Amino acid sequence: MAKRIDTQLDGFLFKRNLARWKRLAAAAEAASPSDLRKWRGRARQLRSQLDKLTYVADSRLTLPMIGSNAIQKPMFCDWAYRPELWRGPLNPPGRAAVQTQEKIGSEVTVYHDCSISELTVRQIRNTREEDLAPFGLRMDVFRFDGSFLSLAIDLPEEAAHGLRKRHLVKLDAIVELEKPLEIFARLNVKHGPNTEQIVRELPWQSEDVSVEFDMTYTKLNEKRVERMWVDFIFEGPEMNQIILRDLTLTRRPRAEL
Repeated sequence: MAKRIDTQLDGFLFKRNLARWKRLAAAAEAASPSDLRKWRGRARQLRSQLDKLTYVADSRLTLPMIGSNAIQKPMFCDWAYRPELWRGPLNPPGRAAVQTQEKIGSEVTVYHDCSISELTVRQIRNTREEDLAPFGLRMDVFRFDGSFLSLAIDLPEEAAHGLRKRHLVKLDAIVELEKPLEIFARLNVKHGPNTEQIVRELPWQSEDVSVEFDMTYTKLNEKRVERMWVDFIFEGPEMNQIILRDLTLTRRPRAEL
């Protein structure tokens, strides 16, 4: 009973306040400057709190849900991962004039050799019906006077645990480009003093891209595997908008020959 009364009272107060602000809005044209200043100050305070509530509500209620880790896994998959940038909100969500070695969240680092950075990065909210990742990454590149631009994505320790030469590591991504661009993905595996590197070019003709890194043809020392990371390398990115709407990595043993 008490809860129902509280709900009714809350609804009554909301309607009363809404009606009051409607009256003030209608009277604004003829109001005195002193009244307008008072109303404006109160309206700004109210709008600030409403904007905060709306932002949080939109983020939590928009599909896919924040924290969702739905990943399409191949058969016999023994490890799967979506980096945090595509999984949950970052604070701050974006950067302008990004400097080299600047981190975006705890796992993604930007590298470039521009003398003047005209690069912005921003985490965006995915809202399309087909999206599995709650968030994506947008990079806007304007004038670019450097020779390289890359993103380094650190992978958790679990990625290296149990890694064998018979493993296939698969990278799936959804990439949107303003204009065609060469993009390369490089898998790095540190084992002892050495690092194995496998490079694959991502096909830009399709938004849904997939490449595989076959560990069979590497000189991997299985007993000394320490960590793994992935580099995205962008060739000639000037005056382009690049959106990585999703990024996942999976691992499975290859079929015996």
